[in-house]
Amino acid sequence: MKRESIGELEELVLLTVGALINEAYAVAILDELHQQANRLIDVTAVHSVLRRLEKKGLVSSEMKGATQERGGRRKRYFLLTQAGRQVLEESMAVRMELYQKLPKLTFSVS
Repeated sequence: MKRESIGELEELVLLTVGALINEAYAVAILDELHQQANRLIDVTAVHSVLRRLEKKGLVSSEMKGATQERGGRRKRYFLLTQAGRQVLEESMAVRMELYQKLPKLTFSVS
């Protein structure tokens, strides 16, 4: 099976969807990325990334009920799929392997 390739922003969004569990919708993802990664991203960019991830089968989505606070509008919630989890695990393994190859730095106090 061909390994799915994702970019840094896709990886961050995928991680955030997984971390938010059942509360992953565009604005919540945007807020979490700002809090955790100090990334300021436009909501349309998040929607675009989520569409790509869904097309790749890495997330699934469903519309959920309307709320009073949104004036009756519904939200699309996203869930990490098994394939999405696998891509994240592979990505982390590659990063850790490369990180382990970094030479150890020693600092001397003068």
